Amino acid sequence: GVGVILLALNLRPALVAVSPLAGTIRADSGMSAAATSLLTALPLLCFGLLAPLAPRLGRRLGMERSLLATMALICAGTALRLLDSVVALFAGTIVIGAGIAVANVLLPGLIKRDFPARAGLMTGLYSMSLFGGAALAAGITVPVQQATGMSWQATLACWGALAVVALVCWLPQTRARTRVSADAARQAAHPVRGLWRSPLAWQVTGFMGLQSLSYYAAAAWLPTMLKDAGMSAGDAGWMLSFSSLLGIAGSFLAPVVVGRRLRAGTLVTLGAVLCAAGFAGMLVAPVGGAYVWMTLLGLGQGAAISLALLFIVQRAPDTRHTAQLSSMAQCFGYILAATGPAVLGAVHDASGSWTVPLVVLLVLLVPQIAVGWGAARPRHVSGR
Repeated sequence: GVGVILLALNLRPALVAVSPLAGTIRADSGMSAAATSLLTALPLLCFGLLAPLAPRLGRRLGMERSLLATMALICAGTALRLLDSVVALFAGTIVIGAGIAVANVLLPGLIKRDFPARAGLMTGLYSMSLFGGAALAAGITVPVQQATGMSWQATLACWGALAVVALVCWLPQTRARTRVSADAARQAAHPVRGLWRSPLAWQVTGFMGLQSLSYYAAAAWLPTMLKDAGMSAGDAGWMLSFSSLLGIAGSFLAPVVVGRRLRAGTLVTLGAVLCAAGFAGMLVAPVGGAYVWMTLLGLGQGAAISLALLFIVQRAPDTRHTAQLSSMAQCFGYILAATGPAVLGAVHDASGSWTVPLVVLLVLLVPQIAVGWGAARPRHVSGR
């Protein structure tokens, strides 16, 4: 369980840490704003494009060794960023994105296999660690650089230390698995067929994609929205970090209370309503009520991502199906999410204000609720 939390803590910091340093990176390297934005978009594309390869890697190397390899890739990617080269910066980002892409897919399957009676709790801890890592990177990257006087390359590379800790703690797990039966080995050697024809699988995929699009589009532009409304750049950046901190609570609580106090479909709606209230508040009083809107968005988005991960675990009958469903949901989900920031920016450029982009985010919550209710029904995906 500790190992899962440490692995999850590494799935966002190395990427999120780029945003607070974006201005420094641009000034030092001479990169354009478009090129700098690729440092955020490329990992999301890696998440989507490489997700289908993760189950195959898990079957070939085993889940424990594959997850160890993901931490090694994150360490290697952060080390590449130490080089004073734009090419090394992008290469390191791609290597990090590849490692995270595989871990994104395999960790839900690990939870399904090793914590079948505590799937809700472990999914809550897993998603809480995702938000916690993101909030940590957003909040302390610049203060660490200012306190130490390090270059931006060294500051980015510091996040590799967290991956080293996870790698060392996870290493014993590569020897912990006992031999499986011959029948189980034969089943694990073959991928699940027919999953793409399952309506339930597409509902899980749709919910993963829409909530990811909403999260990454908002995360990319909310600080800019607040700055354009009159807030200082420092305060606007803090608001995004504050929202991530509240997301920790939402991501932990949602899967824990599913089936105990509230139905999953009810929580899907509640999470979307919280996000809708946050976006609507940004339309009315972006600066005056910023803490309220960021609280609502943090809780709503945290609940949504944890429910998306929980649906992957709960809608699959076994570990093999979990890996394939996770691959499908994250492949399409993150490719869709990668378009979010660019589309929202284009809508802003075309309309000349942030009103229409916020309305777009509000409208997208409607199909998110619809597919979320479908994914929340207690059934298993079909496939063989």
